Amino acid sequence: MQIEMTIKGLMVDPITNMPIIILRDKDGQRVLPIWVGVFEANAIALQIENVTTPRPMTHDLLKNVIADLRGSIEKIVVSDLKDNTFFALIHLERNGEPVALDARPSDAMALALRVNVPIFVEEAVLERSSASGEEGQVDEAERLRRWLENVDPEELGRYEM
Repeated sequence: MQIEMTIKGLMVDPITNMPIIILRDKDGQRVLPIWVGVFEANAIALQIENVTTPRPMTHDLLKNVIADLRGSIEKIVVSDLKDNTFFALIHLERNGEPVALDARPSDAMALALRVNVPIFVEEAVLERSSASGEEGQVDEAERLRRWLENVDPEELGRYEM
């Protein structure tokens, strides 16, 4: 089953200095942090803040290519979690045919924001994300997850590009 989620915010992991995308379900019951690269976080932050760049960024190019090929993006799905790596699919329709493209979740989310389509996460991914890793990693991830579930969005602050 797929759970619809939205991007609650971006923050920087104080330990690793890596950006984290915070996904939250519509009921506010589930939170999924996904660590991403700096460039991908910047692409997402630019779109969240409605910043227009003078030239198309990679995600804008992909959006334009899909549209010019008469395709439409239907949704993105964070579809799997293997060895602490998240996987996503971009679900398109072209000429009435469904197409699913493998993508990094950060790229898929940056694209989803640009074309205003929903973001889903497979329930199995949510379950595995809270029960994966070694004992110390599980404790730390679960502590972060509990904190994120209760944090006020203002406390996250703005992601600095």
